[in-house]
Amino acid sequence: MSETDPRAEARMGTLEGDAARPVERPAGDTSCPDAKTPVPPAALPHRRWRPGLLLVALAVAIGLALGNFVQFAHRVASLSRDDPPAAAPSADAIVVLTGGSERVKVALDLLAEGRAERLLISGVHPDTTPRQIVSTTESDMALFSCCVDLDRIASNTLQNAEETAKWVHDNGYARVLIVTSAYHMPRALLELRSVAGDVDLLPVAVQANGMELDRWYLDPAVSLLLLREHMKYMLTWLRIAAATGKVPG
Repeated sequence: MSETDPRAEARMGTLEGDAARPVERPAGDTSCPDAKTPVPPAALPHRRWRPGLLLVALAVAIGLALGNFVQFAHRVASLSRDDPPAAAPSADAIVVLTGGSERVKVALDLLAEGRAERLLISGVHPDTTPRQIVSTTESDMALFSCCVDLDRIASNTLQNAEETAKWVHDNGYARVLIVTSAYHMPRALLELRSVAGDVDLLPVAVQANGMELDRWYLDPAVSLLLLREHMKYMLTWLRIAAATGKVPG
């Protein structure tokens, strides 16, 4: 029977003790976590949106946008029916926003009929003369000379509104007829009401010859015109809401 070396037994004991002793790691070392150590939530993979939910959200957004556009188009059509020039009431003054000779002619006819005492033509080109306007609209030069003011500053709807508000307030008018195309009227009133204060603005919608707004959906050109105007209207609404902190009306 051989004798065991005491030094060998000591080394064996040390190795067995080391194997039984748990391995100590520095604090914060997670390079090799224990199987029983819970995985923090941040380490779990994030759940992705399902394609179906994205499609539903997109469909809802498109539906809302389409519904808003259809409502706008019906409003334009109703303006041409409910507020034509023939039904215009009396007022203190008339303002016409340039953009077509039909608008200016309607405004001058209303002035000649005595619907108001004075007319502002807003957005006249700097090179356009009163005689040219009278000739184009077949109106009366004497009436033009006595009762018509020209705004040559405005070059867009926002500036039309600003110049109109100045003219109305300087003259103390409280009730004003607004003459412009039916499709342009919602945006024009939006701009005017944001700067005109308590002035009563009465729409007089002009419909271009050959443009059937009641059947806008049957004419691609009219549909595209209304779509562009609706986009401008929404951008104007957002700009006024952001600037004033109020819902534009």
